[in-house]
Amino acid sequence: MKRILFIIVIIIAFVSCDKKTKVEKAVEKIPLELKVERFDKLFFETSPKDLNQLKKQFPFFFPQGTPDSVWLEKMQNPLWRELYNEVQKKYSNFEPIKVELTTLFKHIKYYFPKTKTPKVITVISEMDYNTKVIYADSLVIISLELYLGKTHKFYQFPKYLKQNFEQKQILPDVVSSFSAQKIAPITDKNLLGQMIYFGKQLYLKDLLLPDYTDADKMGYTPEQIKWCAENESYMWRYFLENELLYNNDPKLNNRFINPAPFSKFYLEIDNESPGRVGAWIGWQMVRSFMKNNEVPLEEMLKLNAKELFEKSKYKPKKNGE
Repeated sequence: MKRILFIIVIIIAFVSCDKKTKVEKAVEKIPLELKVERFDKLFFETSPKDLNQLKKQFPFFFPQGTPDSVWLEKMQNPLWRELYNEVQKKYSNFEPIKVELTTLFKHIKYYFPKTKTPKVITVISEMDYNTKVIYADSLVIISLELYLGKTHKFYQFPKYLKQNFEQKQILPDVVSSFSAQKIAPITDKNLLGQMIYFGKQLYLKDLLLPDYTDADKMGYTPEQIKWCAENESYMWRYFLENELLYNNDPKLNNRFINPAPFSKFYLEIDNESPGRVGAWIGWQMVRSFMKNNEVPLEEMLKLNAKELFEKSKYKPKKNGE
């Protein structure tokens, strides 16, 4: 009997592996040439006399009405130049990241064939952690000053934000920005609507970043992912007993969805919990839905939260099973 079970497990593992290999083989065959432009280098290495030429090349970075004196001062400002030097220390060779981005855009092309491959432009911006990456229709703008490493001396941010200022977060952030084009906007303003929206975003990372860990996709540490797995049934019971799923209180977003040092159950577990646990549970719901329903990806991304939840057959695992 044990031998039969062992053989079955091996067969299932082989089939799963073979399926993944077929997808990855198809992805590898997709022809794609990615163009990367280092605007950060061009800006700080451009001579003042050549500023107009740079403005013609990148007009969208130079708003009309802003005098040239602003850009000339920035080029020569000691603090900006120090930041530029730090970025160059880290990213003088951008080729390894370009290779990863190329693989990512091949995955995007596989799952969304009509999507145009954008041009990637690297910049040094104002350290706005809410817009680390901007994915427009034909452009992806990456602010490299926010990927210098969580211990960098320039970062005067809370720990829960700094932990994602790492190079390995560039691609997950690209997918987060890309997902806004593909996921239906939130119409249900309740907590469930928020949970499912970000659950869909994280599910896209499952598909587009298959080699990334759940921790990297979520922006968690391995310990934080483990905490969620071990407390999934407890958190779910809390949401149900307090009737939070269909609650429209906007404060719930800060408690369970938005980046935060911890989630706010107003219990002893708060200090142990990571922020955004509502998004993590939403992710498990979407995974469960896709496991239990034969629905095309783009159709799922448009599905409203209530219907997706009801058809997901979501059941939380106990004790991190």
